[in-house]
Amino acid sequence: MRNVRDVLREKGSDIWTVRPEITVYDALVLMAEKNIGAVVVLDGDDRLAGIFSERDYARKVILKGKSSQETTIDEVMTHGVLTVSPSRSIDECMALMTDRHIRHLPVVDDDRLVGMISIGDVMKAAIADREVLIEQLEHYITPAY
Repeated sequence: MRNVRDVLREKGSDIWTVRPEITVYDALVLMAEKNIGAVVVLDGDDRLAGIFSERDYARKVILKGKSSQETTIDEVMTHGVLTVSPSRSIDECMALMTDRHIRHLPVVDDDRLVGMISIGDVMKAAIADREVLIEQLEHYITPAY
């Protein structure tokens, strides 16, 4: 069974971050350039301050009639972000993301941000694990002649 460390090893551990004082517009430009759905927000000491996602934009900027060029990330980011360690299992992450209705989990090891996984990463790993298990079971029940 795979864990978060395995997923980061396969997909890479690039992390796109922004500062709380930048505008929502600038964060959206970065997200579009990198083709990502969320960015981690780091404070001045490079500590995790929050996360800003497409969902935050839709619900806290557009639906509230705010300007993305005047609103700062700090005003609309999600505070109190859930994180996971690299040793967490994919099944644990899937349960956490499903229960809390979140799509992105920053990965923290010894108080240091080391990556981010998305629900897509988790589903891809879970499906791959299930395929391996099915193959092993088929091999087990099919006698070799």
